Amino acid sequence: MPEFIDMLALPYMARAGDHLIGWRNTDAVGNAQFRREAEQWRQLLASRDGRNFALYMQDTIAFAAALFGAWQAGKTVYLPSDTLPDTCKALAAKVDGFLGDFEQEWKALALPSNSASVAATAAAPGDKLDGDFIGLVVYTSGSTGAAQAIPKKLSQMSNEVATLDALFGARAGVSEIVSTVSHQHIYGLLFKVLWPLCAGRAIHARSAFFPEDLAAIAPQRPWLLLSSPAHLKRLPESPVQPDITHLQAIFSSGGPLLPDVAAATHQQFGHSPIEIYGSSETGGIAWRQPLPASVSASVSGTARDDSWQPMPHVDVRLNDEHDCLEVRSPHLPDSDWLRMADRVEFTDQQKFYLRGRADRIVKLEEKRISLDQIERLLLASPLAAEARVMLHQAAGQRDRIAAFVVLTTAGRGVLEQQGKLALNTQLRAALADAIESVALPRMWRYLDAMPANTQGKTTLAALTALLEEPQTSSSAPAASGRPLLPEHRLVQRTETEVTLQLHVPENLLYFEGHFPETPILPGVAQVNWALELGRQYLPLPPDCIGMQALKFQRVIVPGATVSLELEHDIQKSALAFRLHSADGQHASGRILLGGAA
Repeated sequence: MPEFIDMLALPYMARAGDHLIGWRNTDAVGNAQFRREAEQWRQLLASRDGRNFALYMQDTIAFAAALFGAWQAGKTVYLPSDTLPDTCKALAAKVDGFLGDFEQEWKALALPSNSASVAATAAAPGDKLDGDFIGLVVYTSGSTGAAQAIPKKLSQMSNEVATLDALFGARAGVSEIVSTVSHQHIYGLLFKVLWPLCAGRAIHARSAFFPEDLAAIAPQRPWLLLSSPAHLKRLPESPVQPDITHLQAIFSSGGPLLPDVAAATHQQFGHSPIEIYGSSETGGIAWRQPLPASVSASVSGTARDDSWQPMPHVDVRLNDEHDCLEVRSPHLPDSDWLRMADRVEFTDQQKFYLRGRADRIVKLEEKRISLDQIERLLLASPLAAEARVMLHQAAGQRDRIAAFVVLTTAGRGVLEQQGKLALNTQLRAALADAIESVALPRMWRYLDAMPANTQGKTTLAALTALLEEPQTSSSAPAASGRPLLPEHRLVQRTETEVTLQLHVPENLLYFEGHFPETPILPGVAQVNWALELGRQYLPLPPDCIGMQALKFQRVIVPGATVSLELEHDIQKSALAFRLHSADGQHASGRILLGGAA
């Protein structure tokens, strides 16, 4: 293994107290403060019985201090991707306590307010973490099944930090780390916490989940952007763009980038994303940085190269029996070969193409059905821009194939002019020649965008939620009988974020008199929707005390379908909202809240 960085030696301990750890908005956080917080967590946890603790914090720097303090206290950290009630109930059976931003019922530990006098510890000779210690338990994303717990030795993560620095360290230089993804997943943890902290690069504590956040965070100093396909897809569409003068590189993980998204990102930001291929179980496996087809043709005269190249010290081979990838890596707990569920095609011993997942074969009425094949056929239709399919199994019902489709402009035209039944028929016809009738989708959902969690993953749980009947507001209509709120359906939900798909009724009361010949939705109604619907899904404080950064870019007309994204910033007691559709962004802003929740 490379020895550029040994995470187990806690490199930050040897750095000067005024070394910059990162930024909380515009406030610099120095190494002395960080070491002091880590030591406070070490002392607090060393005094507690039990070995396993769940950790969830939105602030990346505070999270990192708690993480390293826990490791120094000999505690194993469980890393959930959210703090939803079901997640916490499942964790409660496995851990001895909770740390960070959990609801009060879980009695999460916090640093005492009077502990600022604790001195930052100095690095002691031989003071080093135990590489064989199971320091972390992470969870798979749930994009191909139920989330699974994956234990990680500290040596695995130290090896991966060394690999990343050997591979990308020179390119990263002194760049600061800005991220649209959460550190509560292995990709964000490695790229936003462990690697920069051990390499001495500054971290931005706040994640930029919305394009407006990224524009606010982007520094006037060299920086790297950590992102995902779901986030990169919507960045070029936003009317609010970050200053990219000092942007050095873009990383993406969570799934392969579609060529058109990669091309749009290159055109908008001047960088082709560096894509990382791996999993929660294996860590990083391979990487690629394909140039857009137009750029590749002009530079080398060849087509875009979508092949993947293994990371240093990672061995790959083909399992001939299953056409699947096998991996041997220092990022794994042992030196054995691990068979993946990804089908691959090798171009030579060092490069390969991904060809779908072998575990996406399901059985329906004794027939073997490839979900990948159905998706490929749907994407070959001029009506579908993105497609996901799944086997839906519900108690008391027959198993059925469900399809989720983001439509092209042509597809939206069919839906608006001919209706859903006609669109269903046309898409089923695109499958009929290659798919047995039993495997044709029986359930169809048409979306503005695929639901994505904070890691940019589309999970089976999120797709299953879309199969429920569309929800409508429980609020009573106006005395006239005309509705005040839109029909809405839940697309994605975490403890602090919600995405809803809204259908704007043509007989909405707010259209009356605004304006008589060309009705449009008033801005005040849009703000009210954000607040009212936010209260249905998030534990918001009761009082609205102000608004910030309100922008209305495109009108919303009767019958429109739009997406509403909400983010509850607990520390600032604010609700950020964004309304957008296939036509672009309609409105955004921040609602300031107060009073007891």
